[in-house]
Amino acid sequence: MYTRFIEKQVREALADTRVVLLCGPRQSGKTTLAQRIAGDSLPFFTLDDASTLDAALSDPAGFLRGIDRAVIDEIQRAPDLILAIKTAVDADPRPGRFLLTGSANLMTLPRVADSLAGRMAIIRLLPLAQAEMRDVRPSFLDTAFAGKAPASQTPIVGNDLVETVLAGGYPEALTRSAWRRRQSWCMDYVEAIVQRDVRDIARIDQLNLMPRLMRVLAEHSGQLVNYSGFGASLGMNHVTVQKYLGVLENLFLLSTLPPWYTNTLKRLTKSPKLHFLDSGLLAALRDLTPNRVDRDRQPFGPVLESFVFGETLKLASWSEDRYAFSHFRDKDRNEVDIVIEDGQGRIVGIEVKAAATVTSGDFSGLRRLAAGAGKKFVSGIVLYDGDRTVPFGEQMSAAPVSALWS
Repeated sequence: MYTRFIEKQVREALADTRVVLLCGPRQSGKTTLAQRIAGDSLPFFTLDDASTLDAALSDPAGFLRGIDRAVIDEIQRAPDLILAIKTAVDADPRPGRFLLTGSANLMTLPRVADSLAGRMAIIRLLPLAQAEMRDVRPSFLDTAFAGKAPASQTPIVGNDLVETVLAGGYPEALTRSAWRRRQSWCMDYVEAIVQRDVRDIARIDQLNLMPRLMRVLAEHSGQLVNYSGFGASLGMNHVTVQKYLGVLENLFLLSTLPPWYTNTLKRLTKSPKLHFLDSGLLAALRDLTPNRVDRDRQPFGPVLESFVFGETLKLASWSEDRYAFSHFRDKDRNEVDIVIEDGQGRIVGIEVKAAATVTSGDFSGLRRLAAGAGKKFVSGIVLYDGDRTVPFGEQMSAAPVSALWS
């Protein structure tokens, strides 16, 4: 069983907050973590059980009657239960009354956001990070925001890096050794999400198009969002595509990364950027395996970029600091793949390169970002398929991708 580094935050939240919501994609490990925290001291209810779900839907208040504290799994399946929980915790405001897990972003539902405002802590759990798989406490963000060049003690390069990225972080998929079996799990996962969770949170008219849309989106991961372009091959208009993409975002399958901007720079691109949150799922949707990447490495770059984005999100989720994520691109196509801003407004830029060499030209976007950010800019890092950290002038360095979990 893997150690989940977010567990500390969950326990701390239960000690001072009435309701704690552990949310993230299905099969990311939420139930396992919730059961470990609950132990023998808290009753555990899962709304994936048909009888439990029926009881919660038919009489939410009655379902909670007599329950002092509990874990309720997959709460998005019975959103009316949230209102009953609000009533219960208002009557008895002790901390740690309810630990909820959810495979959808409940805060997009107005009645949920309003009812538990100030009463609920929200903690996100994504699939396994590389640091969790290796049980290593990483220092990448601390190092970067200290203005130092990150390094890797045991670099992972070449074919090993490709396999690491294409495997992703879903625990169940990682138990399968054959790539064909891993990709089969991912495609079954997509089908299950469409048939169950999408139905739970949204009214979708063309549900049968959702898997095809996900494949189209996978081909555009790492690119600027273009709703009309995404839907063209499927006969879907931009309004429909935007709605469907929002549903997939609410299920924590992908993310639209907003643009970074400043008044000191003009002609900045204002479009968000699309990323899948798990590189293994992305690779399966793009039908990428190590053998295919070995024959043609070009498709690996966008998958590596989404992998790095997902890993940095996970690093941020364990930190006591709050970070905001964006991307940078100007009209001259100077760009930085990931811009991270801390609570003090300090900025770290990360550019991702799938090649084994780095040149000064790879820092053009980072230098442009540094010029716009001024004194707030702390460091610019090119993560690449190499084994050494190399300085490229003041505040700039190239580092192995594996520095993320060192």
